[in-house]
Amino acid sequence: YLHRVIYFLSAPPPFSLHKISASFTGAQLHTIMTAAEIDEGKPSHEDVHDVKLTPLVLFKYVGSVAILLFSICIVGALMFTGNTRVSSATNPWVCLLVCYALFRLIHIVFDDAPPSFVPDAESRCKPNQQILAVTWLTMIEGQQASLVGLPPVDPELYKDSHPITYKNGALAFKGDNLDRYLMGRQFMVLMVVFVINQCGQPLDPTVDVLGMPDGVKFVFLDIGLGMIVFTCVLGQLHTQVNASHCMIDFINNYFALFTLYTAMCVEFTGIMHSAYLIQNLMSIVSGKPIISNEEPKSGFTFAFFWGRVLMSLCILGFCMAVVMVALFNGDTMVAVKYPGISVGLSVFLFFFFMGVVGCLEGMQIAFFASAKLPASERGNSFFGKKTCDILFSGNGRNFPGFMIGRQLTVVASFFLVASITGLNIKPGEGNNIFGVSDSAQQFLNYGFHGAVITTILASITWQYAASAFPLAFLNSPITYVLLIFALILEGTGICHGAWVIARILKSVCKLQYDEVYVGTPEERIANNHPDKELNAAQDVGHLTGGGFTGHLCGSHDALDGPIRSKDAIEGL
Repeated sequence: YLHRVIYFLSAPPPFSLHKISASFTGAQLHTIMTAAEIDEGKPSHEDVHDVKLTPLVLFKYVGSVAILLFSICIVGALMFTGNTRVSSATNPWVCLLVCYALFRLIHIVFDDAPPSFVPDAESRCKPNQQILAVTWLTMIEGQQASLVGLPPVDPELYKDSHPITYKNGALAFKGDNLDRYLMGRQFMVLMVVFVINQCGQPLDPTVDVLGMPDGVKFVFLDIGLGMIVFTCVLGQLHTQVNASHCMIDFINNYFALFTLYTAMCVEFTGIMHSAYLIQNLMSIVSGKPIISNEEPKSGFTFAFFWGRVLMSLCILGFCMAVVMVALFNGDTMVAVKYPGISVGLSVFLFFFFMGVVGCLEGMQIAFFASAKLPASERGNSFFGKKTCDILFSGNGRNFPGFMIGRQLTVVASFFLVASITGLNIKPGEGNNIFGVSDSAQQFLNYGFHGAVITTILASITWQYAASAFPLAFLNSPITYVLLIFALILEGTGICHGAWVIARILKSVCKLQYDEVYVGTPEERIANNHPDKELNAAQDVGHLTGGGFTGHLCGSHDALDGPIRSKDAIEGL
């Protein structure tokens, strides 16, 4: 039944890939042709996006894929030797059944799809043609890039060709739903990553794994490079790469719609609502109003909202208390994984890596906001100018590299925070933290409290701060140092396997670049379908700058600035 996942992600476009014709009746683009048909002298969409394959790039691709395969072997070995929390508490197959449960959930979602979207028996993939299905984390990460990049585009351009993408947008772009989705989605990412950590993190790093030398074990197990590469490349980067350039195709399926509803339900619970208090405080401190697409809350809606904010503050306070008490009592996984680290150093590392995550989360918001400003209004300090020179030169050619290096650093920090906050308390022995019940202790052992703290204090808070003070982030020397570090990290090629996987899945799933359907931003302007104008003031108090994409839908540039007018384009 996994073939249904593949079908909905790989259904061929309803139009020819070489020519897309639509009547230009107010809401649809007149005629969009590929660059090759418009002018044989121009490169195709693939040529515009592809990079030149040099021996160095090829070496990075091969090396990264080799590291990824080795990491998969290590993670599998840890599971089947019972050296992870989940496999030791149950059995090794439970770790794999976590993925199976997600696949089964996808199957149920697609089984309930309307008949018009279910392939007939002859067109379905046969069992021997099945390929590896995407995991939920893959959709969570990729969908963000699509939903963050599509708001400026007129939805009428893809309403008929991509009806499910249109449904996703109709829900996500209504009122302030996009912020709600992004907040719920952020918590989902942290929970999934923390659960992956429980499934693949070694309980005893000293146990022999595949006969590896001590140096290799130190790098891949103690430092955690195996789990970091496994999660980044397989679960995040390749789908972000595809979704940032194939936004319309990527979410044209019911799995994406289900994920959108799930993220909004998570936000509705109010667990993360204390972040809204931070949002309002940042607005007050900066003196910049939060531009909302909804009417001010009043009556029951007002009381219900602030009631959840109060509940969230209580949850956050409890989670922080759990972490602090466990750290000082030596009851966290860091005492097991890194026994040589003292309590004081553990506390310092906890806040340090939370700060690293926060800076990197805020940087992407600040970079996107700064891209909407004229060059003269960007960084004005020494480090601000250095950052802008690196980031915005060549239409933002370094921006994708920063996002790759940033993702790798953030995931590494997530795993380290998960180790620091993860509890090493066995239920039923009378040592439960704060005397909670055994079931509550078992629930906390899976990292719920760590995910709450990291989501609110190390992610959303910093994103809100960057939306209110983008230039402060841009001019910070810490930003410059982290930008250089991220670019160096990406330059090693350790995550280049993501580009290989992305290219393979793009071909298998027949994903098309967005300009095939809606043209480039310049073409949309020329056809009187300009994108909605967005400015930095609209970013204050919003998380919409947190997507992987830094360019406009269908753009051939890595990072776009202010949209040009039709007159400006015609004058070129």
